[in-house]
Amino acid sequence: MTTARSDHGRGLNGFADRRLISLLGAVFCIAPLASLEASAAPYTPPRTASGQPDIGGYWSNSTLTPMTRDPRLGDRAVYTPAEVTALETDESNQVAEGNKPTDPNAPVNAPNGLELKPSFAAAGGDVGGYNRGWLDPGHTVMRVGGQPRTSLITTKNGQYPPRKSGAASVVSYGGEGGEGSRGPLGSLDNPENRPTGERCIIGFGRNAGPPMFPNGFYNNNYNIVQTPDAVAIQVEMVHDTRIVRLNSKHRTDGVRPWFGDSIGWWDGDTLVVETTNIPQQEAFMGSWKDLKVTERFTRTGKDRLRYQFTVSDPSIWNAAWGGEYEFAPLSGVIYEYACHEGNYALPGILAGARSAEQEKANAPAKAASN
Repeated sequence: MTTARSDHGRGLNGFADRRLISLLGAVFCIAPLASLEASAAPYTPPRTASGQPDIGGYWSNSTLTPMTRDPRLGDRAVYTPAEVTALETDESNQVAEGNKPTDPNAPVNAPNGLELKPSFAAAGGDVGGYNRGWLDPGHTVMRVGGQPRTSLITTKNGQYPPRKSGAASVVSYGGEGGEGSRGPLGSLDNPENRPTGERCIIGFGRNAGPPMFPNGFYNNNYNIVQTPDAVAIQVEMVHDTRIVRLNSKHRTDGVRPWFGDSIGWWDGDTLVVETTNIPQQEAFMGSWKDLKVTERFTRTGKDRLRYQFTVSDPSIWNAAWGGEYEFAPLSGVIYEYACHEGNYALPGILAGARSAEQEKANAPAKAASN
C-alpha cells in the first residue's frame, strides 16, 4: 500500500443514505453534460521525447461514485451540489472516526456513532479483518469535465444493460460482474482452483481490467510509462502490469493472457487501446470469449486523465455500452506490493480439505470396526 493517499469509495449507505434521500427533492440548475464540457477550451497536453501526448505518471481512480447508479436517482447522471456535500462530508466523518485510536478491549464492531458502509463493516468483522482506518477508497465524488457523476457507467439509467435472450449464463468466477476476486470460489481441490486474488496473481476487483475500475477499498493507484512502441500500465494491486503494444496486431495463436491482448494507437491526443483474447477467469459480466474492450486515454488537464471504455460482445448484448471517469494525480509513488507475505491461509485451506477427504475415506473402516 502506498504511503500517500489520493483525493478521489463507492455506494450510498447509512448516514449518507438518509442525507441523500432528504435532498433528492431539492431542485438545482444543472447544465446539460454536453454544454458544460463544450464550454471548456481544449487542453493541449505536453509531449514526450518521442512526440507522443504525455499521459504518463502516477494516477488514481479512487472515488465515492459507484460503478452503477443508485436506482433512486433514475436517469440523473449528475449529483446536485447538496448531494455532493452530503456524500463528501459523511466520508470525511468516516475517515476522522476511523483514524481514532481503537480501544484494544472493545468488542469487534463496537458502535462508534457512525453507520459504516456494509462492505467496510464486513471487512473489519472477521478475525484479521481491517477496521475503517486501514481503508482508503477515496474521498470525493468523481468529476468528469467538472461534473459530479452519479455512476461510472454511462448508460441512460446508469445500470448494466440487459443481456440478450438466450445468452450464456454468467460464469461464477468470484464476484459476478467482474467486481470480485476471480476464480471458482469454494473449490478446495488444488491451488489452481482458488481465486487469483487469493493466490496473489491478480488483485481482487477490476483494477487491472480491462475495463479498469476502482475496487472500493484501497490501492486504486497506477503508474503509466510510455515508450515509442508500447505503453505499460502498472497497477498497484497486486503488482500487475498490462503492456499495450502500439501499432501492432492481435495475436492469433489462441493464447489468452491474464489481461487479454492489448494493442493501441494514437488518435490525435487520445491513446486508443483495443483488447481481445480475454481469459475466462477474467470474464466481465459473464463475457470473455467474444469480448472486446476499447479504452480511450485523453489528457484533459494538467491534473486530469480521462478514461473512457466501451465493451462489446454480440453473443451477450444487443449493442456496445460503456462508461467514463477521470484519473487524478497520485500524491506519491507506487512501491513494491507485499501480498500475503507470512499468510498461511492458503496452505491451511488446502490442508483442511485433505484432512476432510481422509476422514471421509476412513469412515467405512471406522464404522466397520465399531
